[in-house]
Amino acid sequence: MSQWYKLQQLDSKFLEQVHQLYDDSFPMEIRQYLAPWLESQDWDHAASDGSLATLLFQNLLSQLDDQYGRFTQENNFLLQHNIRKSKRNLQNTFDEDPMYLAMMISKCLHEERKILEAAQSADQMQVGNVQNMAMLGKVKELNSKVEGVKNSVTEMEQIIKTLEDAQDEYDFKCETLQARESESNSMTQDDCKKEKMELHTKYLQLRNMKQDVLHKIIALLNVVDNTQNALINEELVEWKHRQQIACIGGPPNACLDQLQNWFTIVAESLLQIRQQLKKLEDLKQKCTYEADPNPQQKQVLYERTQALFKQLIQSSFVVERQPCMPTHPQRPLVLKTGVQFTVKLRLLVKLQELNYKLKVQVVFDKDVSEKNTVRGFRKFNILGTNTKVMNMEESNGSLSAEFRHLQLKEQKNSQRTNEGPLIVTEELHSICFETTLEQNGLIIDLETTSLPVVVISNVSQLPSGWASILWYNMLTNEPKNLSFFLSPPCVKWCQLSEVLSWQFSSVTKRGLNADQLMMLGEKLLGGGCTPEGLISWAKFCKENMTDKNFPFWLWIEGILELIKKHLLFLWNDGSIVGFISKERERTLLKDKESGTFLLRFSESSREGAITFTWVEGPLHDQYFHSVEPYTRKELTAVSLPDIIRNYKVMAAENIPENPLKYLYPNIPKDNAFGKYYSRPKESAEPMDVEDGGKGYIKTELISVSEVHPSRLPTTDDLLPLSPEEYNEVTRVVSPADIMENWEDSKGDRWNKSLPHLMMGLTYSLGGAFFADQSGPPSEKMCSE
Repeated sequence: MSQWYKLQQLDSKFLEQVHQLYDDSFPMEIRQYLAPWLESQDWDHAASDGSLATLLFQNLLSQLDDQYGRFTQENNFLLQHNIRKSKRNLQNTFDEDPMYLAMMISKCLHEERKILEAAQSADQMQVGNVQNMAMLGKVKELNSKVEGVKNSVTEMEQIIKTLEDAQDEYDFKCETLQARESESNSMTQDDCKKEKMELHTKYLQLRNMKQDVLHKIIALLNVVDNTQNALINEELVEWKHRQQIACIGGPPNACLDQLQNWFTIVAESLLQIRQQLKKLEDLKQKCTYEADPNPQQKQVLYERTQALFKQLIQSSFVVERQPCMPTHPQRPLVLKTGVQFTVKLRLLVKLQELNYKLKVQVVFDKDVSEKNTVRGFRKFNILGTNTKVMNMEESNGSLSAEFRHLQLKEQKNSQRTNEGPLIVTEELHSICFETTLEQNGLIIDLETTSLPVVVISNVSQLPSGWASILWYNMLTNEPKNLSFFLSPPCVKWCQLSEVLSWQFSSVTKRGLNADQLMMLGEKLLGGGCTPEGLISWAKFCKENMTDKNFPFWLWIEGILELIKKHLLFLWNDGSIVGFISKERERTLLKDKESGTFLLRFSESSREGAITFTWVEGPLHDQYFHSVEPYTRKELTAVSLPDIIRNYKVMAAENIPENPLKYLYPNIPKDNAFGKYYSRPKESAEPMDVEDGGKGYIKTELISVSEVHPSRLPTTDDLLPLSPEEYNEVTRVVSPADIMENWEDSKGDRWNKSLPHLMMGLTYSLGGAFFADQSGPPSEKMCSE
C-alpha cells in the first residue's frame, strides 16, 4: 500500500496537515498523479547530489508528459490544462537548481511519514496528551457553537414561516369580515361583534408572536457575536501566530480549511438573519391592521447584523502564504530585488456570489512615510502583475488570489546613506493588499498586510536578512511595527534555543538535542547559561564571538549550508555529534576503545567546517587527536564517508594506518558509513595507443596526516634495511628512476625498500596523495 494511499485514509485533522505541505511551487495534484513513482525515488540523496537531482527532475518532467498523454486519451481538457501549467511552473522555478526541488520533495515525503506515525500513535494511545486533548476539546466546543448558530437560524426560519402563515390567516379573516360587513343583512350585529373580538384576540397573538421573534433574533445575534469574537480574537489570532512560527522553521501551520468552514457558516447565518429581518419588514407592509410593534427595534437589529457581517468579512481577508522567493522556499519574507516572489491571499468567507467579484491590488510600504520611518530608509517600486481577481477555481475551491510574478526595484531617488541607524538587513517593509466588496448595497473595504519583509540586493545578505526575520517573529506579532530594530528587545534562551533547533529540523530530519543546545547556549551566555538568560540582538548577529572574527549566527548559517550540501545523510542518521565543547568531547571519548572517534563542527570556521577527533592508546595512557577541519572545498572533492574510510596517519615503522575504527559510542566504522562510500568504478578508460595500450591504474584520494616529530620513526625502525641501504633509497630520485628500478630489479632489496620510499615521499609531501590499488606505483602523486 503506497504512502499516499495511507494518508488519504486518515481523519480530517491529519489531512489538514497534509494539505499544508503542498502549494503551487509543488502542487498536490502532481503528488497525486505520480505517487508511486515519487515514492520510489531517492530524493534524500538527490537533495545533496546535483547530478542525481538533475536526472530526477528531467524524469519528473517526462512522467508529467506521460500523464498528459493519458489525459489526452481521456479527452479531459481541464486536467490537460492543469498538468501543462504545473509542468511549466516547475520548469520556471527549478530548472536552474533542481536540488531545491529534490529537497522540497524529500521534506514533503518525510513530513508525510511523520503525519502517518502521529496518526498511528493517536490510534494506539488510550490517554492522549493533555495539551492536544485541550486543543481538540476547544475545537470541538467552537464547532458546537458554530453548528448551534446554524441550527438556530434554521429554526428561526421555521418560526418566521409560522408567523407568516398566522398573519396570512389573520389577513384572510379580516378581509372576509370586511366583505361580509359591506353586504347588507349578511350577518347580525352580535355575530359581527363576536368575530371582531376573535380577530382582536388573533391580533394580540400575532403581535406577541412578532415580539417573540424579535426577542429570539436579539438572542441569536448575541450568540453570533460571541461565536464570531471567538473566531476572530482567538482562533484567527492563534492561526496567525502559528503561521509566524511556521515561517521561521517551526511546525507546519494547520490548514485554513477548518477556519474557512466556520467563518463561512457564520457569514451565511448573518445573511439569513438579514433576510429574516427583511421578511419581518415585508410582513409589516402586507399587514391590514394597525402599525407593527417596535419598528425602530427592527432597524437596530438590521444595523447590528450588517455591522457583524462587515466585521467578519474584514477579518476573513488574510495572507494565506507569506511572500517568498521560489528559489529559497525555506527563507520566506526575505526578498531580493529583481527576483520574482509569490504571495497568496484568501477570503475565509466562501460565498459563491463573491467568485470573480473581488479585485485585489498590491501596495508596497503603504503606511511608510517620511514622518514614521527612519533616516536612510529605502523606497521600492513593485513590478509585475500587481492586481489579481479572487476566484475559486485555482485553489481547490477556496476564494483566493495568488500573485506569482511580483518583484521589487529600488527607486533611484532613494539611495541609501550611511547616516541611517539601521543596516540594510534591519530595514523592515510591508506589503499591503486591498480590495472592495459590494453586496446588496453594502460596501466593505478590505485590507490585509503581510508580515514584515527584508529586502536585499545581493544574495550574500540573505543570512543576515534571515536573522532579522527570526528575531522579529520570535518577539512580536505587530505587522506594522517597521521600526522594530531601532530598539530590538532581548530574547530568552529558552525561546532562541527552540528556534535554533527549528533551523535544522526544517531542512533536515533532525533538530538539535539538549547537549548540542547547551553548547550553543554557553557560546552566547558563557557558563551561566539558563533558560531565562537574555541574549541581545547584537550578541546574536552583529558582534563577533570571543576570539573569532565572525558573529554567532553567521557561524550557525555556515554549518547549516555545509549540512544541506555535503552532510545531510550523516546528520539525519545521527552520526554527527556536531556541537560539542572540547572538554565534553574528551569526556565522551575517555575510556573508550582505541580508534573510537566522533564528528563535530569546527568552532573556528565562518563558512562551516567539520572535523573528527579520535582516541588512541591504552586506557591508562590515552591520546586525543583532532584532524584539521574539512570545509566545503574539500568535501566537494571527496565525501566525508570516503575521507573517513581512507584516512591515514604515519604510524610506527612509518607505515600509513587508518586510526579510525569505531564511531562513537562503539559502532564499527564500516557499519556506520559503508552505505555512503562511493561506488567503485566498473572499468577505467583505455590509455592512448602511444602509451602501449595499457589501461589506467586505479587511484583514489586519501587524506594523510603528519605525525608529531616526537613520534617520527628512527632509521632502526626501517629494518631490515641497513643504514647504507636507507640512505640509498631515500636519496632524491625522479619518477622515471622509481619506475625503472621497479621493473628492472631482480633482487629483494627494491621490493622491500620501495614501499618505504613511497611512504617517505608521502610523509614529506603531507596531505593527500593518489595511492595505487594495484600494480607499480603511479607517477601521479600530489599534496593538498
